[in-house]
Amino acid sequence: MTTLAADPPAARTRPKGRSLWWVVHSWAGLKLSIFMTFVLATGTLAVFAHEFDWMVTPAMRVAPQSAPPASLGAIAAAAQAEIPNGRLQVVYMPIDPWFAAEVWLDTGKSRIERVYVDPWRAEVTGHAGWANIHRFLRQTHRHLMLPVNYGVPIVCSLALLLLVSLITGLVTYKKFWRGFLRRPHWTGGARRLTGDLHRLGGLWSLWFVALMIATGVWYLVEELGGRAPDHPQPPKIEGELSAPAGPELDRLIARAQAAYPTLRITEVRFPSAKGARGLVVQGQADAVLVRDRSNAVWLNPDTGAVVMVTRGEDLGVHQRISEMADPLHFGTWGGFATKVVWFLFGAVMTGLSVTGVMIYSLRLKAVHEEGRGPIARAFRGMGAWAYPAIGLILLSLVLTPAGLAG
Repeated sequence: MTTLAADPPAARTRPKGRSLWWVVHSWAGLKLSIFMTFVLATGTLAVFAHEFDWMVTPAMRVAPQSAPPASLGAIAAAAQAEIPNGRLQVVYMPIDPWFAAEVWLDTGKSRIERVYVDPWRAEVTGHAGWANIHRFLRQTHRHLMLPVNYGVPIVCSLALLLLVSLITGLVTYKKFWRGFLRRPHWTGGARRLTGDLHRLGGLWSLWFVALMIATGVWYLVEELGGRAPDHPQPPKIEGELSAPAGPELDRLIARAQAAYPTLRITEVRFPSAKGARGLVVQGQADAVLVRDRSNAVWLNPDTGAVVMVTRGEDLGVHQRISEMADPLHFGTWGGFATKVVWFLFGAVMTGLSVTGVMIYSLRLKAVHEEGRGPIARAFRGMGAWAYPAIGLILLSLVLTPAGLAG
Protein backbone atom coordinates (compact mmCIF):
# COMPACT_ATOMS: atom_id res chain seq x y z
CA MET A 1 0.00 0.00 0.00
CA THR A 2 1.36 3.38 -0.94
CA THR A 3 2.01 6.12 1.56
CA LEU A 4 -0.48 8.95 1.89
CA ALA A 5 1.97 11.80 2.40
CA ALA A 6 2.57 13.83 -0.71
CA ASP A 7 5.27 16.26 0.43
CA PRO A 8 8.79 16.28 -1.02
CA PRO A 9 11.17 13.71 0.49
CA ALA A 10 12.83 16.28 2.74
CA ALA A 11 9.49 17.10 4.32
CA ARG A 12 8.40 13.48 4.89
CA THR A 13 8.93 13.39 8.60
CA ARG A 14 6.69 11.93 11.25
CA PRO A 15 3.70 14.29 11.42
CA LYS A 16 2.94 16.00 14.69
CA GLY A 17 0.14 18.12 16.08
CA ARG A 18 -2.25 19.44 13.52
CA SER A 19 -0.47 17.71 10.61
CA LEU A 20 -1.19 14.33 12.19
CA TRP A 21 -4.87 15.22 12.34
CA TRP A 22 -4.69 16.17 8.66
CA VAL A 23 -3.11 12.84 7.73
CA VAL A 24 -5.84 10.94 9.61
CA HIS A 25 -8.52 13.08 7.95
CA SER A 26 -7.04 12.43 4.52
CA TRP A 27 -6.71 8.71 5.19
CA ALA A 28 -10.31 8.39 6.36
CA GLY A 29 -11.64 10.31 3.39
CA LEU A 30 -9.43 8.79 0.72
CA LYS A 31 -8.82 5.08 1.22
CA LEU A 32 -12.43 3.94 0.84
CA SER A 33 -13.64 7.02 -1.02
CA ILE A 34 -14.98 5.01 -3.98
CA PHE A 35 -17.11 2.83 -1.73
CA MET A 36 -18.11 5.79 0.45
CA THR A 37 -19.25 7.78 -2.58
CA PHE A 38 -21.31 4.84 -3.84
CA VAL A 39 -23.09 4.40 -0.50
CA LEU A 40 -23.70 8.12 -0.09
CA ALA A 41 -24.98 8.48 -3.65
CA THR A 42 -27.40 5.54 -3.41
CA GLY A 43 -28.64 6.82 -0.05
CA THR A 44 -29.20 10.29 -1.45
CA LEU A 45 -31.14 8.94 -4.42
CA ALA A 46 -33.10 6.61 -2.13
CA VAL A 47 -34.67 9.65 -0.46
CA PHE A 48 -36.72 10.13 -3.63
CA ALA A 49 -36.89 6.46 -4.62
CA HIS A 50 -40.70 6.46 -4.73
CA GLU A 51 -40.66 9.62 -6.84
CA PHE A 52 -38.24 8.05 -9.32
CA ASP A 53 -40.59 5.09 -9.66
CA TRP A 54 -43.45 7.54 -10.14
CA MET A 55 -41.59 9.17 -13.04
CA VAL A 56 -40.93 5.90 -14.89
CA THR A 57 -44.18 4.09 -14.03
CA PRO A 58 -47.24 5.70 -15.67
CA ALA A 59 -49.63 3.58 -13.60
CA MET A 60 -48.43 5.35 -10.43
CA ARG A 61 -49.44 8.79 -11.69
CA VAL A 62 -52.90 10.22 -11.04
CA ALA A 63 -54.41 13.69 -11.19
CA PRO A 64 -55.18 15.14 -7.74
CA GLN A 65 -58.88 15.85 -7.20
CA SER A 66 -60.90 17.86 -4.71
CA ALA A 67 -63.53 15.12 -4.45
CA PRO A 68 -63.55 12.77 -1.43
CA PRO A 69 -61.27 9.76 -1.90
CA ALA A 70 -62.58 6.27 -2.46
CA SER A 71 -62.78 3.94 0.51
CA LEU A 72 -60.02 1.49 1.32
CA GLY A 73 -62.47 -1.32 0.74
CA ALA A 74 -63.20 -0.09 -2.79
CA ILE A 75 -59.48 0.27 -3.54
CA ALA A 76 -58.77 -3.26 -2.29
CA ALA A 77 -61.72 -4.66 -4.22
CA ALA A 78 -60.52 -3.07 -7.46
CA ALA A 79 -57.08 -4.63 -7.04
CA GLN A 80 -58.58 -8.00 -6.14
CA ALA A 81 -60.74 -7.92 -9.28
CA GLU A 82 -57.64 -7.16 -11.37
CA ILE A 83 -55.89 -10.31 -10.09
CA PRO A 84 -58.67 -12.66 -8.92
CA ASN A 85 -56.28 -15.48 -8.04
CA GLY A 86 -54.13 -13.23 -5.81
CA ARG A 87 -54.46 -12.90 -2.04
CA LEU A 88 -54.43 -9.37 -0.66
CA GLN A 89 -51.27 -8.59 1.29
CA VAL A 90 -51.04 -4.81 1.82
CA VAL A 91 -52.84 -1.65 0.77
CA TYR A 92 -50.67 1.49 0.81
CA MET A 93 -52.40 4.83 0.64
CA PRO A 94 -50.76 7.46 -1.63
CA ILE A 95 -47.77 9.24 -0.12
CA ASP A 96 -48.72 12.40 -2.06
CA PRO A 97 -51.92 13.45 -3.90
CA TRP A 98 -50.41 12.74 -7.32
CA PHE A 99 -49.60 9.10 -6.42
CA ALA A 100 -51.88 6.13 -6.96
CA ALA A 101 -52.69 3.80 -4.09
CA GLU A 102 -50.56 0.65 -4.17
CA VAL A 103 -51.91 -2.82 -3.41
CA TRP A 104 -49.76 -5.92 -3.02
CA LEU A 105 -51.18 -9.33 -3.87
CA ASP A 106 -49.62 -12.75 -3.40
CA THR A 107 -50.06 -14.73 -6.62
CA GLY A 108 -48.15 -17.77 -5.42
CA LYS A 109 -45.06 -16.79 -7.39
CA SER A 110 -41.66 -15.89 -5.99
CA ARG A 111 -42.69 -12.27 -5.43
CA ILE A 112 -45.86 -10.27 -5.00
CA GLU A 113 -47.63 -8.29 -7.70
CA ARG A 114 -48.14 -4.54 -7.31
CA VAL A 115 -51.48 -3.15 -8.45
CA TYR A 116 -51.96 0.62 -8.71
CA VAL A 117 -55.41 2.07 -8.08
CA ASP A 118 -56.70 5.60 -8.56
CA PRO A 119 -57.48 6.66 -4.97
CA TRP A 120 -60.48 8.78 -6.00
CA ARG A 121 -62.20 6.58 -8.56
CA ALA A 122 -61.07 3.19 -7.22
CA GLU A 123 -60.07 2.18 -10.76
CA VAL A 124 -56.97 0.15 -11.56
CA THR A 125 -54.38 2.20 -13.46
CA GLY A 126 -51.96 -0.68 -14.03
CA HIS A 127 -49.75 -3.16 -12.23
CA ALA A 128 -46.10 -4.14 -12.01
CA GLY A 129 -43.80 -6.76 -10.54
CA TRP A 130 -41.70 -6.61 -7.40
CA ALA A 131 -38.51 -5.11 -8.81
CA ASN A 132 -38.40 -1.33 -9.06
CA ILE A 133 -36.10 1.63 -8.44
CA HIS A 134 -37.15 1.90 -4.82
CA ARG A 135 -36.17 -1.68 -4.02
CA PHE A 136 -32.87 -1.36 -5.89
CA LEU A 137 -31.79 1.84 -4.16
CA ARG A 138 -32.91 0.84 -0.67
CA GLN A 139 -31.44 -2.66 -0.80
CA THR A 140 -28.21 -1.50 -2.38
CA HIS A 141 -27.77 1.33 0.09
CA ARG A 142 -28.73 -0.74 3.13
CA HIS A 143 -26.89 -4.02 2.56
CA LEU A 144 -25.38 -4.08 -0.96
CA MET A 145 -27.75 -6.90 -1.99
CA LEU A 146 -25.78 -9.13 0.39
CA PRO A 147 -27.42 -11.11 3.20
CA VAL A 148 -28.56 -8.51 5.74
CA ASN A 149 -26.39 -9.81 8.58
CA TYR A 150 -23.30 -9.24 6.40
CA GLY A 151 -24.27 -6.27 4.29
CA VAL A 152 -25.64 -3.97 7.00
CA PRO A 153 -22.49 -4.09 9.19
CA ILE A 154 -20.29 -3.46 6.13
CA VAL A 155 -22.29 -0.40 5.08
CA CYS A 156 -22.86 0.94 8.58
CA SER A 157 -19.18 0.66 9.51
CA LEU A 158 -18.70 3.64 7.21
CA ALA A 159 -20.43 5.71 9.91
CA LEU A 160 -17.34 5.19 12.06
CA LEU A 161 -15.17 6.40 9.19
CA LEU A 162 -17.41 9.45 8.83
CA LEU A 163 -17.04 10.13 12.54
CA VAL A 164 -13.25 10.16 12.20
CA SER A 165 -13.53 12.47 9.19
CA LEU A 166 -15.85 14.83 11.05
CA ILE A 167 -13.65 15.15 14.14
CA THR A 168 -10.36 15.48 12.27
CA GLY A 169 -11.89 17.90 9.78
CA LEU A 170 -12.98 20.25 12.54
CA VAL A 171 -9.59 20.05 14.24
CA THR A 172 -7.63 20.77 11.07
CA TYR A 173 -9.83 23.69 10.03
CA LYS A 174 -8.51 26.39 12.34
CA LYS A 175 -11.31 28.53 13.79
CA PHE A 176 -13.79 26.75 11.56
CA TRP A 177 -16.73 28.75 12.94
CA ARG A 178 -15.48 31.74 10.94
CA GLY A 179 -15.79 29.87 7.66
CA PHE A 180 -19.58 29.64 7.34
CA LEU A 181 -19.82 32.89 5.37
CA ARG A 182 -16.40 32.75 3.72
CA ARG A 183 -16.75 33.06 -0.04
CA PRO A 184 -14.87 30.57 -2.25
CA HIS A 185 -12.04 31.88 -4.44
CA TRP A 186 -13.42 31.33 -7.93
CA THR A 187 -10.25 32.64 -9.62
CA GLY A 188 -7.61 31.08 -7.41
CA GLY A 189 -7.06 27.88 -9.38
CA ALA A 190 -8.67 24.46 -9.23
CA ARG A 191 -6.86 23.34 -6.10
CA ARG A 192 -7.85 26.37 -4.06
CA LEU A 193 -11.43 26.42 -5.33
CA THR A 194 -11.90 22.71 -4.59
CA GLY A 195 -10.55 23.19 -1.09
CA ASP A 196 -12.83 26.16 -0.46
CA LEU A 197 -15.90 24.28 -1.67
CA HIS A 198 -14.95 21.23 0.39
CA ARG A 199 -14.64 23.27 3.59
CA LEU A 200 -17.77 25.32 2.89
CA GLY A 201 -19.87 22.26 2.11
CA GLY A 202 -18.49 20.47 5.15
CA LEU A 203 -19.37 23.31 7.49
CA TRP A 204 -22.93 23.83 6.29
CA SER A 205 -23.63 20.10 6.33
CA LEU A 206 -22.15 19.49 9.80
CA TRP A 207 -25.58 18.82 11.31
CA PHE A 208 -26.49 16.45 8.51
CA VAL A 209 -23.20 14.53 8.66
CA ALA A 210 -23.61 14.18 12.44
CA LEU A 211 -27.16 12.89 11.94
CA MET A 212 -26.03 10.32 9.36
CA ILE A 213 -23.27 9.20 11.72
CA ALA A 214 -25.71 8.81 14.61
CA THR A 215 -28.28 6.83 12.62
CA GLY A 216 -25.60 4.76 10.89
CA VAL A 217 -24.01 3.81 14.21
CA TRP A 218 -27.45 2.98 15.56
CA TYR A 219 -28.17 0.63 12.64
CA LEU A 220 -24.81 -1.02 13.28
CA VAL A 221 -25.58 -1.46 16.98
CA GLU A 222 -28.97 -2.97 16.16
CA GLU A 223 -27.52 -5.43 13.67
CA LEU A 224 -24.79 -6.50 16.10
CA GLY A 225 -27.25 -7.40 18.85
CA GLY A 226 -28.64 -4.14 20.23
CA ARG A 227 -32.00 -4.43 18.52
CA ALA A 228 -34.99 -2.93 20.36
CA PRO A 229 -37.68 -5.26 21.75
CA ASP A 230 -40.44 -6.19 19.34
CA HIS A 231 -43.60 -4.12 19.27
CA PRO A 232 -46.55 -5.56 21.19
CA GLN A 233 -48.57 -8.06 19.15
CA PRO A 234 -51.67 -10.08 19.89
CA PRO A 235 -51.52 -13.89 19.99
CA LYS A 236 -51.98 -15.79 16.77
CA ILE A 237 -55.52 -16.60 15.73
CA GLU A 238 -56.08 -20.26 14.99
CA GLY A 239 -57.71 -21.32 11.76
CA GLU A 240 -57.86 -19.85 8.29
CA LEU A 241 -58.41 -16.11 8.14
CA SER A 242 -59.99 -14.14 5.32
CA ALA A 243 -58.51 -11.18 3.46
CA PRO A 244 -61.62 -9.01 3.05
CA ALA A 245 -62.22 -6.26 0.51
CA GLY A 246 -65.12 -4.01 -0.41
CA PRO A 247 -67.80 -3.15 2.20
CA GLU A 248 -66.52 -5.87 4.54
CA LEU A 249 -63.12 -4.20 4.73
CA ASP A 250 -64.74 -0.79 5.13
CA ARG A 251 -66.62 -2.04 8.19
CA LEU A 252 -63.35 -3.22 9.73
CA ILE A 253 -61.71 0.13 8.94
CA ALA A 254 -64.60 1.94 10.64
CA ARG A 255 -64.14 -0.17 13.77
CA ALA A 256 -60.41 0.49 13.74
CA GLN A 257 -61.01 4.23 13.40
CA ALA A 258 -63.49 4.15 16.27
CA ALA A 259 -60.95 2.34 18.45
CA TYR A 260 -58.18 4.83 17.53
CA PRO A 261 -59.85 8.11 16.48
CA THR A 262 -56.64 10.09 15.93
CA LEU A 263 -55.08 7.47 13.65
CA ARG A 264 -54.41 8.70 10.11
CA ILE A 265 -54.45 5.43 8.20
CA THR A 266 -51.63 4.94 5.71
CA GLU A 267 -51.67 1.18 5.21
CA VAL A 268 -53.63 -1.99 5.86
CA ARG A 269 -51.90 -5.35 6.23
CA PHE A 270 -53.95 -8.46 5.63
CA PRO A 271 -53.44 -11.76 7.46
CA SER A 272 -51.86 -14.77 5.86
CA ALA A 273 -54.17 -17.73 5.35
CA LYS A 274 -53.26 -19.57 8.58
CA GLY A 275 -51.65 -18.83 11.91
CA ALA A 276 -51.84 -15.04 11.58
CA ARG A 277 -52.44 -12.42 14.26
CA GLY A 278 -55.18 -10.66 12.34
CA LEU A 279 -55.69 -7.72 10.04
CA VAL A 280 -53.59 -4.65 10.94
CA VAL A 281 -54.50 -1.02 10.28
CA GLN A 282 -51.46 1.25 10.64
CA GLY A 283 -50.57 4.91 10.26
CA GLN A 284 -49.57 8.12 11.99
CA ALA A 285 -51.15 9.68 15.06
CA ASP A 286 -49.91 11.63 18.10
CA ALA A 287 -46.36 10.27 18.45
CA VAL A 288 -43.69 12.02 16.39
CA LEU A 289 -40.79 10.41 14.55
CA VAL A 290 -42.16 6.89 14.53
CA ARG A 291 -42.82 4.51 11.68
CA ASP A 292 -46.40 3.65 10.73
CA ARG A 293 -46.17 0.28 12.44
CA SER A 294 -45.96 1.99 15.85
CA ASN A 295 -49.59 3.10 15.66
CA ALA A 296 -51.80 0.12 14.88
CA VAL A 297 -55.17 -1.47 15.38
CA TRP A 298 -55.33 -5.27 15.20
CA LEU A 299 -58.64 -6.88 14.21
CA ASN A 300 -59.98 -10.35 13.68
CA PRO A 301 -61.19 -10.11 10.06
CA ASP A 302 -63.74 -12.88 10.49
CA THR A 303 -65.45 -11.65 13.67
CA GLY A 304 -64.71 -7.93 13.30
CA ALA A 305 -63.45 -7.75 16.89
CA VAL A 306 -60.70 -5.27 17.79
CA VAL A 307 -57.97 -7.45 19.27
CA MET A 308 -55.35 -4.85 20.21
CA VAL A 309 -54.50 -1.17 19.85
CA THR A 310 -50.86 -0.01 20.00
CA ARG A 311 -49.74 3.61 20.16
CA GLY A 312 -46.33 5.07 19.41
CA GLU A 313 -46.29 7.15 22.59
CA ASP A 314 -46.57 3.96 24.66
CA LEU A 315 -43.31 2.49 23.35
CA GLY A 316 -40.26 2.23 25.59
CA VAL A 317 -37.22 4.48 25.22
CA HIS A 318 -35.22 1.86 23.33
CA GLN A 319 -38.11 1.27 20.95
CA ARG A 320 -38.65 4.99 20.35
CA ILE A 321 -34.98 5.48 19.48
CA SER A 322 -35.22 2.58 17.05
CA GLU A 323 -38.37 4.04 15.48
CA MET A 324 -36.71 7.46 15.03
CA ALA A 325 -33.82 6.10 12.99
CA ASP A 326 -35.54 5.64 9.62
CA PRO A 327 -37.51 8.92 9.54
CA LEU A 328 -34.36 10.84 10.50
CA HIS A 329 -32.04 8.93 8.18
CA PHE A 330 -34.17 9.33 5.05
CA GLY A 331 -35.93 12.60 5.92
CA THR A 332 -39.44 11.19 5.52
CA TRP A 333 -40.73 12.62 8.82
CA GLY A 334 -41.89 15.91 7.29
CA GLY A 335 -43.16 14.74 3.92
CA PHE A 336 -41.97 16.12 0.59
CA ALA A 337 -40.40 19.28 2.08
CA THR A 338 -38.00 17.45 4.40
CA LYS A 339 -37.14 14.96 1.66
CA VAL A 340 -35.99 17.88 -0.51
CA VAL A 341 -33.73 19.11 2.31
CA TRP A 342 -32.33 15.61 2.91
CA PHE A 343 -31.72 15.10 -0.80
CA LEU A 344 -29.84 18.40 -1.16
CA PHE A 345 -27.64 17.83 1.87
CA GLY A 346 -27.10 14.22 0.82
CA ALA A 347 -25.83 15.54 -2.50
CA VAL A 348 -23.49 17.92 -0.64
CA MET A 349 -22.27 15.06 1.54
CA THR A 350 -21.61 12.93 -1.54
CA GLY A 351 -19.78 15.89 -3.05
CA LEU A 352 -17.53 16.10 0.02
CA SER A 353 -16.32 12.58 -0.68
CA VAL A 354 -15.56 13.49 -4.29
CA THR A 355 -13.90 16.86 -3.57
CA GLY A 356 -11.76 15.25 -0.88
CA VAL A 357 -10.25 12.95 -3.50
CA MET A 358 -9.87 15.89 -5.91
CA ILE A 359 -7.95 17.87 -3.28
CA TYR A 360 -5.56 14.98 -2.77
CA SER A 361 -5.05 14.54 -6.51
CA LEU A 362 -4.45 18.26 -7.13
CA ARG A 363 -2.04 18.41 -4.20
CA LEU A 364 0.05 15.60 -5.64
CA LYS A 365 0.06 17.33 -9.02
CA ALA A 366 1.33 20.52 -7.42
CA VAL A 367 4.12 18.71 -5.59
CA HIS A 368 5.83 16.10 -7.70
CA GLU A 369 3.44 14.09 -9.91
CA GLU A 370 2.70 16.42 -12.79
CA GLY A 371 3.00 13.56 -15.29
CA ARG A 372 0.19 11.46 -13.81
CA GLY A 373 -3.48 11.88 -14.61
CA PRO A 374 -5.93 12.87 -11.84
CA ILE A 375 -7.44 9.38 -11.59
CA ALA A 376 -4.03 7.75 -11.44
CA ARG A 377 -2.97 10.13 -8.68
CA ALA A 378 -6.13 9.38 -6.72
CA PHE A 379 -5.62 5.64 -7.07
CA ARG A 380 -2.06 6.07 -5.89
CA GLY A 381 -3.38 7.49 -2.64
CA MET A 382 -6.04 4.81 -2.20
CA GLY A 383 -3.49 2.05 -2.64
CA ALA A 384 -4.72 -1.50 -2.03
CA TRP A 385 -7.90 -0.19 -0.40
CA ALA A 386 -9.29 0.71 -3.82
CA TYR A 387 -9.70 -2.94 -4.82
CA PRO A 388 -12.06 -4.14 -2.06
CA ALA A 389 -14.01 -0.88 -2.45
CA ILE A 390 -14.54 -1.46 -6.16
CA GLY A 391 -15.15 -5.16 -5.50
CA LEU A 392 -18.01 -4.45 -3.09
CA ILE A 393 -19.68 -2.15 -5.61
CA LEU A 394 -19.37 -4.65 -8.43
CA LEU A 395 -20.59 -7.47 -6.19
CA SER A 396 -23.66 -5.44 -5.29
CA LEU A 397 -24.46 -4.87 -8.96
CA VAL A 398 -23.89 -8.53 -9.83
CA LEU A 399 -26.25 -9.60 -7.04
CA THR A 400 -28.94 -7.13 -8.06
CA PRO A 401 -31.02 -9.44 -10.32
CA ALA A 402 -31.21 -12.13 -7.64
CA GLY A 403 -31.73 -9.57 -4.87
CA LEU A 404 -34.72 -8.01 -6.61
CA ALA A 405 -36.21 -11.30 -7.75
CA GLY A 406 -36.24 -13.23 -4.51
